[in-house]
Amino acid sequence: MKLLVTGGAGFIGSALVRHLVSESDWTVVNLDKLTYAGNLDSLPGLLDHPRHRFEQVDICDRREVERVFREYRPDAVMHLAAESHVDRSIDGPADFIQTNVVGTSVLLEAARGYWNELEGEARARFRFHHVSTDEVYGDLGPEGLFTEETPYHPNSPYSASKASSDHLVRAWHRTYGLPVLVTNCSNNYGPYQFPEKLIPLMILNALAGKPLPVYGRGDQVRDWLYVEDHVRALLRVLEAGRVGETYNIGGHNEKTNLEVVQHICAILEEKAPRHPEGVKRYADLVTHVTDRPGHDLRYAIDAGKIGRELGWCPQETFESGLEKTVQWYLENDAWCRRVLDGSYRGERLGVLA
Repeated sequence: MKLLVTGGAGFIGSALVRHLVSESDWTVVNLDKLTYAGNLDSLPGLLDHPRHRFEQVDICDRREVERVFREYRPDAVMHLAAESHVDRSIDGPADFIQTNVVGTSVLLEAARGYWNELEGEARARFRFHHVSTDEVYGDLGPEGLFTEETPYHPNSPYSASKASSDHLVRAWHRTYGLPVLVTNCSNNYGPYQFPEKLIPLMILNALAGKPLPVYGRGDQVRDWLYVEDHVRALLRVLEAGRVGETYNIGGHNEKTNLEVVQHICAILEEKAPRHPEGVKRYADLVTHVTDRPGHDLRYAIDAGKIGRELGWCPQETFESGLEKTVQWYLENDAWCRRVLDGSYRGERLGVLA
């Protein structure tokens, strides 16, 4: 099996690549533009691995994308390349439209041209797996769960761009017959996550004695999914999912943002009891700030379909996954320093003037 992974140097993509190389005999073709959030340091020891090939390619570059298909002839595509941070999409929505919408359309056309030339078993086996987010469904409200039938109602430039890409993928299936799979996941967390996202930002800020900015009252609810559980779900869908179907992937872990930060502080009290200068308790660093514009209050996923049809369920609880995550950041300070050497310095993004 040869798998083309787009965005394979990003957070979820690199977790997928590391898992495939260590836990399977598949060959992985890793296509990544290496933007600020794409980092080859997230692929330790893999750049020279015989079953890993890296291609620094922008998915908007059709000529290069088509070359990769011709050269490597993958059995399937797993599309994770995306701009993914809501706050950053508020500051600069154009990049999100370009990568998430235009880039997905380029990739779909390249995949369609390649698939049309396949014959027999290779054609029957080919899959285009599009990895998306629960944010396309919009604000859930205090009750209920997102299902695969929930109407789309995106509320940020990021979620609107991902909703657009989802619609494109389904259109290429309906119109051209391209064998697609779509997954929509809840909030991921775990090792190697770029520190603009909530959990790694809170860990690193706390260790540095910096404020822990909580938007509004911190009562926004998210379902948290450990990244390695997500990877196992993605592979299960690729191997056994029904063509044309959508599968929601969630961790069964609803927490408010404030609860998440409080959990992190409690773990750090145990694992890093020597506080930064001037700090008595990590929790004292919690600072409530003006809420994000258009911030959705609650997301929660019903992952029953993937459980019933494909037998997947998360292996980590929120507590076990968060403890592993905090421990990883404590042990990998050098990685954190390297990824923060670029343009991002932990400042707040997405603040309207």
